[in-house]
Amino acid sequence: MLAGLCLLTAPWWLAASARLLIQSDPPQHAQAILVLAGDQKGERVMKACELATAGLAPRVLVSGPTDIYGRNEANLAVEFAVKHGCPQSLLEPVAIQAFSTEEEASEFERELRARNITRLLIVTSNYHTARAGRIFRRRLGNAVEVRMFAAPDRLFDPDRWWQSREGQKTAFYEWSKTVSMVVGL
Repeated sequence: MLAGLCLLTAPWWLAASARLLIQSDPPQHAQAILVLAGDQKGERVMKACELATAGLAPRVLVSGPTDIYGRNEANLAVEFAVKHGCPQSLLEPVAIQAFSTEEEASEFERELRARNITRLLIVTSNYHTARAGRIFRRRLGNAVEVRMFAAPDRLFDPDRWWQSREGQKTAFYEWSKTVSMVVGL
């Protein structure tokens, strides 16, 4: 009986579990938009460009912590965005050394302080927003008002993630990272 009920309601509770990973604040004016690294499809940087061209911030800081075949990810993302219509004057690549969201927040703590940024809109993939928001808010404290904005990810639809292998992997990895963070690993 319970197994049947779980099976019948699976689309509802599976979608609800994905929505727990997503935190998208209403966008407000900020001094800058920060695009977190890790999106090789350009969805994050294009969403940030959309927000900046709508007047929500005068500049977009593009995080680039890794080299891909000798090129920094931030430079690649900026080239992609410009090629797809984003004004280059809005975009600023920021090369950092980080291999996790935690390290990225640490690197940007210094960067934001040096730029006197106190209001920040962070754009990342939908599934990554809640955890990234917790990390950045904990790291930056009251010094920077952080607002999260979810960029859609074509490989992770929160209403159907269990129907594709990429969606399943994304949910598994993000929940693993979320639980690890909660228990202090």
